[in-house]
Order: sequence, then C-alpha cells, then structure tokens
Amino acid sequence: MEKLDLKKQPGLFYQPSPKQPQIVNLPTMNFLMIDGTGNPNTSTLYQQAVEALYSVSYTLKFTCKKELGKDYGVMPLEGLWWGTRIDQHVFSEADKDQFQWTMMIMQPDFITPEMVERATREAAAKKDLPLAANLRFESFTEGTVVQIMHIGPFDTEGPTVETMHNFAFEQGYHLRGKHHEIYLSDPRRTDPSKWKTIVRHPIEK
Repeated sequence: MEKLDLKKQPGLFYQPSPKQPQIVNLPTMNFLMIDGTGNPNTSTLYQQAVEALYSVSYTLKFTCKKELGKDYGVMPLEGLWWGTRIDQHVFSEADKDQFQWTMMIMQPDFITPEMVERATREAAAKKDLPLAANLRFESFTEGTVVQIMHIGPFDTEGPTVETMHNFAFEQGYHLRGKHHEIYLSDPRRTDPSKWKTIVRHPIEK
C-alpha cells in the first residue's frame, strides 16, 4: 500500500526555504482544530489540546488504512497565535501567559465529519482526553500568505519573523489575520538548534 505524503502535495507549500521568504496562495484545507489560551510551555490546557488532536488524527489514519485502503502520514501540528489584540503581530516573552491560540492538524480531503465524530468517540474511549469534546472539524481558507522556514528554537524566531514581514512590506503587502506556525520537528527527539518551523502570515494589498 502506497503511503501518501500530504506535505508534498502540489500547492500546499509545506517545504519553504530557510533562506528566502516566499509569497504563495494557499487552497482551502480541512483541519481538526481546538482553541485555548495561555503559555504553551506551562499550560495543562495546551498539553491536553495537543494530545486530543494527535489521538484523533492517528485514529483517523488507522481507520482509513484499515477500511479505505488509504495510508498517509499524519500531518504536523500547526498553531494560529495572537495576543490580546489580533493586530498584535509580534510577541514578546512577557506575552506568553496571555497567548490566545488555535492548534490544528490538517486532514486529507477524503476525511468526512462523520469519520471525525466516530474517531473522536473511539479515541476518547481508549484514552483519557478531557478536551476531546472541544475538537472541531473545519475548512480553513488562508489565501495569500508570506512564509519562511525557521531553523532553531522557538524563542529565536523573532529575527526570522521580522525578515518575513519586511519581505511582504517590500512587495506592497500588509499583514492581516493571525500569526501561523507549523512544527515540522519532534522537540522530544531533535536538538533545538535543528528544529524546523514554518512561520507564516496572511497578507493582502
């Protein structure tokens, strides 16, 4: 059975360069999502949200492989981040306890709401998932974005984000919406100096 690599699908742009920002137009994609607030480094709510997302996403994967004959790699964790004001596009360490976020994992286009509902029930029956009921399955249209690959710890993203923003400004765009991050590395298994994170922001003229 061939294993589908969704990150390499045309038009999804999950492999940007770390050297130069790019401006791309993204299609509508389907995500499992969950909302919350607080510091991701210390918040129990954040950890429970991520656990629920991964548990249901892997349950969906195994169901598809068994029942549909379709195998794929579960997509990476993503996050939309904003402060007390949605127009606050650059954050400092002091802001972390006030973070508002939507964590999410993209799903292949053959996943249906009925499949998500069933997978959520099955995952919650096997494992204690306090936030399973908070998950939702939604289409997400981000449109035109600027993005770049950041290499290194999350706390060193500042200059990378500034470079990305300035590139968009030089092209005549301004920022809109929420700061977006995509976490390609497993922080439990990878040296922080080698973490790969796509930083992305929606833009418009």
